[in-house]
Amino acid sequence: MVAYREMTPEDIAAGLALCRSAGWNQTSRDWEFFMRINPMGSQVAVEESGMVVGTVATLRYSDHFSWISMVLVDPAMQRQGIGIQLLRESLRILCDDDTVKLDATPSGREIYLQLNFVDEYPLTRMYNGALVTTTLPASLARPVGPGDMPALLQFDREVFGADRGNVLEWLVEGAPQYAFLLEDHGYIIGYCFGRQGYHFTHIGPVVSRTPDGAKQILSAALGTCGGKQIIIDALKHSAPWTDWLTSIGFEAQRPLMRMYRGTNAHPGLPQFQFAILGPEFG
Repeated sequence: MVAYREMTPEDIAAGLALCRSAGWNQTSRDWEFFMRINPMGSQVAVEESGMVVGTVATLRYSDHFSWISMVLVDPAMQRQGIGIQLLRESLRILCDDDTVKLDATPSGREIYLQLNFVDEYPLTRMYNGALVTTTLPASLARPVGPGDMPALLQFDREVFGADRGNVLEWLVEGAPQYAFLLEDHGYIIGYCFGRQGYHFTHIGPVVSRTPDGAKQILSAALGTCGGKQIIIDALKHSAPWTDWLTSIGFEAQRPLMRMYRGTNAHPGLPQFQFAILGPEFG
């Protein structure tokens, strides 16, 4: 018998253990952030012995849309309906929300289609096992400073479709070395952030009004990552963008599909998004 209950900070160690068994990149800092910004928004599946065997987390981005992530099930307990029940638990938590979004793997997508999610746009996880910084073009991007955040967050609300200021400020706090901004006479062209995961450095989001700006911004961030393993979850709307990533040593690791359930009244400006923050955050 498996029971479902609210996740608490005491369950973070179990959540991390499930991340490690799945080969996922999250750290305790990520789980602590989920607990902090939506304290009652995560659930765990618990077997009779009291062992946590599954998790799901939810985020709310103002009143525009919500997010489902961290759907994990112990490998020994898979194919018993735990994953889909965790999804139902998350949808119950978010039942009053107009739109719910997530990023799906191909296998997960088949389950989400059954729950009335529809495709929005495809993504590709790109991986570089040992970045060579000499392949990067010159960049005019500069580090993000505290005084940049108000204007940056205003632009980000337009691009992302909702306010995620608390998430981006958390990124800068944890990894300022990956936060870069590109301007033209005080006009924001784009920006990027990043974080250090358990296995990889994850760069994203990358937001830019132009493909060339995206290359400059990402190059600035990658310039701090020499020799590291890097992942980027890239949008596929621009073939020159993904071709350029391949040219500097990235390779496609796996496809993802952004999906939503509801009206999707606030889609943002996907054409300005070149890489997402990550499937766990959007």
